[in-house]
Amino acid sequence: MSDLLAIVLPTFGLIGLGYGAAQLRLMGERAGDGLSDYVFLLAIPALIFRTLSTGGAVEQNPWGYWVAYFAGVAVVWTLGALCARRLFGRDRREAAIHGFASGQSNTVLVGVPLILQAYGATGATPLFLLLAIHLPIMMTVVTLQIETAGSERRGLAVAGRLARTILTHPIVVALAAGLAAQTAGYQPSGALKAIVDQLAATASPCALVAMGLALKRYGMRGDVKPVLVISGLKLVVHPLIVWLLAVHALPVPPVWAGVAVLFAAMPSGVNAYLVAARYKVGEKTSSAAVAVSTALSVVTVSFWLWVLGVV
Repeated sequence: MSDLLAIVLPTFGLIGLGYGAAQLRLMGERAGDGLSDYVFLLAIPALIFRTLSTGGAVEQNPWGYWVAYFAGVAVVWTLGALCARRLFGRDRREAAIHGFASGQSNTVLVGVPLILQAYGATGATPLFLLLAIHLPIMMTVVTLQIETAGSERRGLAVAGRLARTILTHPIVVALAAGLAAQTAGYQPSGALKAIVDQLAATASPCALVAMGLALKRYGMRGDVKPVLVISGLKLVVHPLIVWLLAVHALPVPPVWAGVAVLFAAMPSGVNAYLVAARYKVGEKTSSAAVAVSTALSVVTVSFWLWVLGVV
């Protein structure tokens, strides 16, 4: 129990601290936006670059790892979209948002800090390798689904805008730079190393506080039934499928399997709301799903940590 608390309390305690600061109006939306921008643009990229550039070359890259995780994504995304269409009468565009929210994990603000807390340096390589393709794949699929569901089809324009978004994303740039430095055998030193180290050290606490501030903005009120369906798919069904495949069916090393399960067990990512807001569809449901799944993940993540034997 003490090991479980040592992992869960620092993570969700900092989220609660951010939420409490927002509730008491000690920090407003502008502070939350600024902190989130800092995390995405500087702190997390610095952490990724430092981890990859100072680590050794990847000796194993098991195919079962990718199959287990993205098979889980495919199942919950499909179920989320089908429930939106068949049970709640939503159109194809909003169904895409429901599916995306069911499969999109909150990787940067919650996943990176918690998984590194649970597995330390041994979990960094599988975590960042999955992070490298998680964003491009998920964003590509949801964008194509929404765009092709509309009356206008602007294939080349959509593809160009999507490519620019992905290729210029700070996380993708940091992953590419870190892998390039690793391949070249380059490690930052001197003043550059000090800057990278200091930025990286702030990544986890700032990300978690930023998540707490975001929860106050999004709120937990929305379409109750769709939000509960999305939260159940994200927090229970997704990690369950990955656990069955990675731990019991496919040849995946234990740490890699654990990282995949915890990655899947993360609550719905903020990107679900950001995409919904951009296309003006499903905003209320996606924002509530982010908040509710994050609140419920205190219990569900603790359960998966226990199942995995991390605690």
